[in-house]
Amino acid sequence: MKNFIRGLLPYSVLDTYHHALALWGALRWGFPSSKLLVIGITGTKGKSSTSELVASILTSAGYKVALASTIRFAIEDMSEPNLFKMTMPGHGYLQQFMRRALNAGCSHVVIEMTSEGAVQFRHKGIELDALIFTNLQPEHIERHGSFEAYAAAKLLLAKHLEESRKRPRYIVANADDAYGAKFMDIDVEVKAPFSLRNAEPYKADDTSVRFVWHGELYTVPLPGLFNLYNVLAAMTLADAMQLPRVAIRRAVEHQAPIAGRAERVVGSQPYSVVVDYAHTPDSLKALYEAYKEHRIIGVLGSTGGGRDTWKRAEMGKIADEYCDVAILTNEDPYDENPQKIVDDLAKGFSNKKPHVIMDRRSAIKEALREAKSSDVVLITGKGTDPYIMGPNGTKEAWSDRRVAQEELAKLGFKVEGIGEK
Repeated sequence: MKNFIRGLLPYSVLDTYHHALALWGALRWGFPSSKLLVIGITGTKGKSSTSELVASILTSAGYKVALASTIRFAIEDMSEPNLFKMTMPGHGYLQQFMRRALNAGCSHVVIEMTSEGAVQFRHKGIELDALIFTNLQPEHIERHGSFEAYAAAKLLLAKHLEESRKRPRYIVANADDAYGAKFMDIDVEVKAPFSLRNAEPYKADDTSVRFVWHGELYTVPLPGLFNLYNVLAAMTLADAMQLPRVAIRRAVEHQAPIAGRAERVVGSQPYSVVVDYAHTPDSLKALYEAYKEHRIIGVLGSTGGGRDTWKRAEMGKIADEYCDVAILTNEDPYDENPQKIVDDLAKGFSNKKPHVIMDRRSAIKEALREAKSSDVVLITGKGTDPYIMGPNGTKEAWSDRRVAQEELAKLGFKVEGIGEK
């Protein structure tokens, strides 16, 4: 019904509605962002991980920090999972969250910001001090109409920083990305680009990244080259804000695993099990690259029925190249036939025939049974997503990590955290 009503209304009416709703939320909760140092994180990939890293550095530097991301909402040590199936909830939720953070004594808040949030004006009423741009890759094309429109939505956030009354304002952008220059072109006081060149020499593997930054060697316990970019983004902002480098080092070198982002399922099994959110061709390839020294058993679908259909065969092609065994399964079909989604994914395979197991638990179970010593089982597409979304708004409570833990336990392995909520 909601989508039907939206289809009847002109964009101008919807824009006015969303804009007014955002400003109402700011007014309702007393414009809390004006009293906080607010850091936005945007881009296609790496937003959640970069948000976690920035929050860790700020905490290490002695600040009281709040965090709002795809993964969770946290105010200092109090954390709750994001169950909204959206990164930037509307109807004043973020304003209320910032008010709670302010009342709890927080001085800084880190907010993951999306193109969907931007086009629905959910950033309005949030006064930014800083914005980090991670990268831009094709995503949400059907939603925005074109890649150019998607990029323009992201750039709305940069313009929003430019319009902020805060001083000084910081823009941190990935100089290795084609759109980095556009973000760096805005009129703010502090501009801080980052690049892999800033980390040379560097090495990334399936357990950590090691690199040299400002003449000093760092080892960060997060896997893959993609995480090196995330680390550099967070460190570059911290350095621009003149935070102590000893606090930066302490935070990044002791960074805890990030939920649903190349997250290892720890247990007594002789192989690795990793849960990751990778749901675009670029992110899937980057993850597989990090584990390419191992025999890879991949469990994947194609996130989101009815959207971004272009990427399905591309993701299948990548899995065909990197996976020794590929198991295709159901993910979030919404109102689309899940078998059709998997069939589209299978079209990308030319070297091997993927296994098709539509029930996601059964697919994970089969992958774990197939794995041998030193293999890696990569379960991708959902990360910390709390539901499998079905037709007519139905949803099934879900956790890839939890299911993997349960199936490992059934196979007789001791699993860390199996009794946790």
